[in-house]
Amino acid sequence: MSAFLSHPVDFERHNQEVRQVWSSFEAGKPVRVPLSIVGSITNYFANPELNTHHFSYEQFFTDPEVQIQAQLEYQYWQRHHILCDHEMGLPDHWQLNVDFQNSYDASWCGCPLQYMDRQLPDTLPILAQDKNRLDDFPDLLPVDGGLIGRGIEFYEYMVDYCKTHEFHGRPILPPQRYLGEGTDGVLDLAYKLRGAENILLDMYEDEDYYHRLMEYLTRNLIHRMRALREKRWAERPDSEDCGIMRSPSFGFADDAITMISAQAYREFVYPYHRQLVDAFSDGEGCSIHLCGANMQHFEQLHRLLNVNSFDTGFPIDLGKMRRQVGPQSIIRGGPTVMLLRNGPVQAIAEEARRILNSGVADSGRFIMIAANNLAPLTPVEHIEALYKAVRSMGIYPLEKRQ
Repeated sequence: MSAFLSHPVDFERHNQEVRQVWSSFEAGKPVRVPLSIVGSITNYFANPELNTHHFSYEQFFTDPEVQIQAQLEYQYWQRHHILCDHEMGLPDHWQLNVDFQNSYDASWCGCPLQYMDRQLPDTLPILAQDKNRLDDFPDLLPVDGGLIGRGIEFYEYMVDYCKTHEFHGRPILPPQRYLGEGTDGVLDLAYKLRGAENILLDMYEDEDYYHRLMEYLTRNLIHRMRALREKRWAERPDSEDCGIMRSPSFGFADDAITMISAQAYREFVYPYHRQLVDAFSDGEGCSIHLCGANMQHFEQLHRLLNVNSFDTGFPIDLGKMRRQVGPQSIIRGGPTVMLLRNGPVQAIAEEARRILNSGVADSGRFIMIAANNLAPLTPVEHIEALYKAVRSMGIYPLEKRQ
């Protein structure tokens, strides 16, 4: 098992099939279930066969040249060795993004970033010991604080870099968005400031403080997200979304809600999600990314916030979820990342069959994924096994499945 495919891929034939799969899916008449494999840059850093420069996370977070090189090399590997329904081979262009993983929100609020040997950096909770430090926070946080500010610097560096560089003979495009135009979630940010145990205790022992913190974070997140979009539009008026603050494609995350019940969500988190959605969604629906066990939330997220696209983790009963959110909602789900990494191949294929037969795919609005972020050092042969299973068993109409 390795990080590299041992056989050649007919990229032209593969890409033709991929275009057909996605165009039919988007038209509402899918020919088969698509497979999407998404993995963060941790896959690059954890594998010495990919990270041959021995870049560190600290270099990635502090040196834009390192971030650019790592992103481009990782994209090249994905396009040549990850078999799924994405375009393979050399692209028309490469796409850069500013990437500080899941630390940007908390860093922006003042949480110090901690670098750990060969581990993804994380922030320290600045309100864990003295929650009343919140009183010293400015009414509106500056939009260029912490990693958000560094993200603006990286963005500008990448814009200049792309003017004079290419990679494997292809042009490189700069980021399309500023880091911080979205958010990892209000409750997620609150627990990164207070610590998970503390924020849960706040809900029940000091409601006034809890709501004061959540109101502060929600107000500041909305202010930041608006201000960064307006800044980009002023500098790049040719942006496709220029002037469109509320759109049908708004999406957000909030992994921390996996810690609470459905009732607690409605009382303690929904009002703040409502503010985000009202600020940035045009009302036609929105999407959400949720790691972890969230079966208690899907139905009410769909009903209360009109979430109609879900990126799920595990453990999830996908058939039951389909019944909760209706036939037209897009659901992304699949085998756990542990199974995909550890195998064996037969078990991966059997799990794909079980999921496809659960009812989640019957309406044609299901996308198979590794639930929900490819684990580092996953053998490419295991990804290929999942791809083969989806191609053979995910064919529409359902009676054609093998």
